[in-house]
Order: sequence, then C-alpha cells, then structure tokens
Amino acid sequence: MHNETTSASVLDSIGNTPLVRLTRMFPGHSAEVYAKLEFMNPSGSIKDRLARFMIDQAEKDGRIQPGDLIIENSSGNTAMALAMVAIQRGYRLKVVVRDRSSREKLEQLRAMGVEVLIVDSSLPPDHPDSYNRITPRLAAETPHCYFPDQHGNRENNEAHYRSTGPEIWRQMDGRIDFLVAGVGTGGTLGGTARFLKEQDPRIRVVAVDGQGSVFTEYFRTGRKGTASDYLVEGIGDEFLLPTMDFDLIDEMIQVRDRDAFHWARALARTEGILAGVSSGAAIWAIRELLSRIDRSARIVTIFPDGAARYLTKMFNEEWLSSHELL
Repeated sequence: MHNETTSASVLDSIGNTPLVRLTRMFPGHSAEVYAKLEFMNPSGSIKDRLARFMIDQAEKDGRIQPGDLIIENSSGNTAMALAMVAIQRGYRLKVVVRDRSSREKLEQLRAMGVEVLIVDSSLPPDHPDSYNRITPRLAAETPHCYFPDQHGNRENNEAHYRSTGPEIWRQMDGRIDFLVAGVGTGGTLGGTARFLKEQDPRIRVVAVDGQGSVFTEYFRTGRKGTASDYLVEGIGDEFLLPTMDFDLIDEMIQVRDRDAFHWARALARTEGILAGVSSGAAIWAIRELLSRIDRSARIVTIFPDGAARYLTKMFNEEWLSSHELL
C-alpha cells in the first residue's frame, strides 16, 4: 500500500507499490504467484524509481546544473518518468524513442512538453543514427546537457537495489523461491536480484527476454548473436549492456510477441489487472516455469507498466491482425 501521509511533491510518492497475489491466472497449481504493480507509481511505471534516483545522484555530484537539458533514449517509460522529474526540478528534456513506441506514450510525452525525436528501429545497431548510437552523440554535441544513460549507468541498478528489492523482501516476509522479471536495460532485475540474493542465496532469478533480443543467446552460449525486430516494448535489446547482470540470472526465458500480447490480454480478463505487454511476457514465462515445478513455490514477478499505454496495440484487433498476433 502506498504511504498514507501527505507527500511534499509528486516525487515523494514514488515507490511502496502494492504486491498482490494472482489468484485466478494459474488454476490447478499449488504455487503462489505475486505481482508487484509498478504502474501504481505516479508517472505510471517502474522507471520513476531510476529517474528520480539518477537525477538525485547527478545533482549531488554536480553532473547536472539548474536549467540544463536532459537527453535520454527510452522506449517511453523512462522518458515519462524523467519528464515528471524534470518538471519538478526545473530541467528541460529531449528524448529519443524508436518508431515502434506506442502512440499513447508519444502523446503523453508531448502533453508534458517533451521534445521527442523518433528514430527508425530498422536501422542496423551500428548505424550512427540508430537508437543506441544517436543519443550519446547528441549529448556530446549539446552544451549544458546531461545524459543519464539508463542503458550504461549502473545507478539504474542501484535504484532498484535500494528500493524495489527491499520492498519485495518486506512484502513477502522474506519467503521467496523465484523472482521472474523482464530484462530491458537489466537495471530492474539486476538491482532487485542482487538485494534478494544477498538476503537468501537460494532464490532463483528468471529473466524474461524478447524474441529478437541478443540477451538470451549470450546467456546460453556466451555469443552475442544477431538482433531482429520484435514488437514488445521494454524488454530485450540489440546490444549487450553494462547494466545487465548476467551473473545474477539463473535462467532466461525468451518470449514471442504473440505470447506476450496474448497473456497481457488474458491478464486483464482473468485477474482484472490492466498491465502492459511486457507483463504478459512475464506471465507466459511463469506458465512455462510452473510446467516444470512439482512443489508449492512462492514466485514474485514485476508488472513494470499499465495497459493504458498500449491500448491502440494490445486491444486493437485490426492492429493485432495486421501483425499476425491474433
């Protein structure tokens, strides 16, 4: 439950999100599955945690100055979290997003006065104007600019080590068998897993990856492999990132677009929880995990954002059909 005290600003209401048991999603199995509802954060996603923490740290050591421009690349959630922080702290914000980002995310960013640069997601990863390449260059070329770099800054992981992990440990009374969560930048899983494994090394960490990402092949074989296009936002990447803690992961499950969209829709109709598509990917991964578990287990997953950011995709029959997702 959120704090019941009055907050000094919207930023003080970040965190302390509910952890709820999923009672209808996995009938016939003795496992207990709990989901952390991160869409209950004020800007609507788990990225509020890292946005506030990274700007706090930059202010403390002088990396950012009053009135500076923040530049970041994001699938949308970090961008909105940074927009909220920037407005509260008096900064400007420019974000780089892929052209596969949902229309809802883009419209919300513009509503908050954010300058949005949309890049072609079909560009090869090494192209200078690709999603991961263009932002550091823009930051270097722009005076009075701060680049938080969620994909390379270990403060991303530290934010979750200090907040998400301790919250889950307290809410579960220290009784956890599995943590199942998506990996995008890897910060959420890395920071949360590090804290939880320090409390109980027996906890097994299952990472959920997107079907076109390079993470799974690297985890299984030590080779990077080749990225391909996929539609689920917020998990996977075309690069191996400094924020990925592969050594904390016990298993990685790669999820197809079709399964992620299907189970996100099913979650809404089965549990009444409107979570985003990456949460559907986590549900599919848990189902796969449960097919191999004979005992009663306590499983925690994280729902990073809500379905409202994907309504024109995940609940649009025409869009789903055009991408062969039905």
